[in-house]
Amino acid sequence: MGALRDYLAQSFPPESKFKVEDIPDLTGKVIIVTGGNTGVGYEIIKALLPKNAKVYMASRSEAKAKAAIAKLKEETSKEALFLQIDLSDVESIKQAAEEFKTKETELHVLFNNAGVMIPPFEKMTAQGFDLQFGTNVLGPYVLTKRLLPLLLSGAQSSPDHKARIVNTSSSAQMFTNTIDLATAKEGPARSKAGNAKMYLYSKFGTVVLSNEFARRYGEQGIVSTSLNPGNLKTDIVRDTPRLFMLLFGWLFSAPPFGALTPLWAGVSPETVDMNGKYLIPWARVGKTRPETTDPKLGTELWNFLEAETKE
Repeated sequence: MGALRDYLAQSFPPESKFKVEDIPDLTGKVIIVTGGNTGVGYEIIKALLPKNAKVYMASRSEAKAKAAIAKLKEETSKEALFLQIDLSDVESIKQAAEEFKTKETELHVLFNNAGVMIPPFEKMTAQGFDLQFGTNVLGPYVLTKRLLPLLLSGAQSSPDHKARIVNTSSSAQMFTNTIDLATAKEGPARSKAGNAKMYLYSKFGTVVLSNEFARRYGEQGIVSTSLNPGNLKTDIVRDTPRLFMLLFGWLFSAPPFGALTPLWAGVSPETVDMNGKYLIPWARVGKTRPETTDPKLGTELWNFLEAETKE
């Protein structure tokens, strides 16, 4: 009952005290937003560009990204930069990180925004992982690890000596108390878990991983936060059963609302010391499940990802 109570409470948040207009000038800041060509990612970039940030739209489809970049230029008179990446393919992630390193020497904010929700269960990543676990947990782990040297450089050069990693989870993480790593690949455990539970595991894992980055790199200037952006009508619900959306779609908000909490986490001076925190709609500090803060579970997930990806 506690999880359901918290879910409903976060589904009807109070009006945000943080507004897009509160974002400070970001001249000199280099930022990556994964999944930036649509939904919340698009709204994040739309808010950052007028504040003079240099923003890379990290997306899988070049055609969709370029169309989004052109639309953003019309709306903001500023131009985002395209970075091709497929978070369901480790080799694509490595290539994207190496390409980015040829263009920049510092990174100040990484929005791990992209994700998938309840895709066809037979779909797997290029390396044979469950698509939700691979895209929502393993992919962001590899990308963040590969970009850590640039994030650390960004922290050193910033006036506040901080660089930020913003990890998008979901209210779904409240409905499980662990992540069964035996389900990460094809097998009886994954089949038994099913699609919906794999989504819960992946979003729970996002919080666990965010907290582990906070533990390991906080003293070096990294601020790693995780968040629930809210129940949102974006492309991520495209594979959600129609009956669910018919029954509960009225709980969902428009993408601009979903951008408020990640923007607050990523660029607001108010959140510069919130390493390891979990944020909720709209732009508030919230409580996550206590199990996500267990260092033992964090180490277990980290060691698994490290072994599987050779990072």
